[in-house]
Amino acid sequence: MLGTIVNSIAIIIGGIIGYFLKHGIKDKYKETIMQGLGLTVIVIGLMGALKSENVLLVIISIVIGSVIGEAMSIEYNLDRLGNWIEGKVGKTNTNFSKGFVTASLVYCIGAMAIVGALESGLTGNHQTLFVKSILDGISSIIFASTLGIGVIFSSISVFIYQGMITITASLVKTILVDSVIIEMSAVGGILIMGIGINILEIKKIKIGNMLPAVFIPLIYHVVTLLWIID
Repeated sequence: MLGTIVNSIAIIIGGIIGYFLKHGIKDKYKETIMQGLGLTVIVIGLMGALKSENVLLVIISIVIGSVIGEAMSIEYNLDRLGNWIEGKVGKTNTNFSKGFVTASLVYCIGAMAIVGALESGLTGNHQTLFVKSILDGISSIIFASTLGIGVIFSSISVFIYQGMITITASLVKTILVDSVIIEMSAVGGILIMGIGINILEIKKIKIGNMLPAVFIPLIYHVVTLLWIID
């Protein structure tokens, strides 16, 4: 859990710095920075998606995961969670929920979050999450300066999400193989691209409702193993 704890702290520190810099950065700079960040997020997502060795599984994962997420109304519930936290901290900033949800999705989805948390749980190697902490800390400064204090609370999402993966990985070491991690990361890469599109405001994509897709390759692998055993 050390890597996840460091990651969460980095987001908090970066978010606090960005929040206090909010009024010191002109809107035109914020807009350009966010556009650049959006493009970067798309490229990062594309790099992860192209690693897939089973495109059909990735497509099926996106479809099934989207159906599950839509049925669970994950995006709606994430918005509600953001609004609830906003009410608890007594803020009236309309960007709070957007900042919380956007940052949570960016930091939780993708190759580094998945692979880093898995490495942490499987081998005790936290290096990937340490690198992710640096990247997240820097980007949280930009996010918080643009979207506000809600970004800071995304550290809670990161702690819970990556912590759960780390703990689960330590319990199911025997079924997590490289091929599963690659496909999970590939699906995450596609969702990361969607986040980039949302940041650029090209098209509103309900990425939150697609989150279950990341875990479909793992479920597929487990079912395949059980089928072979039978």
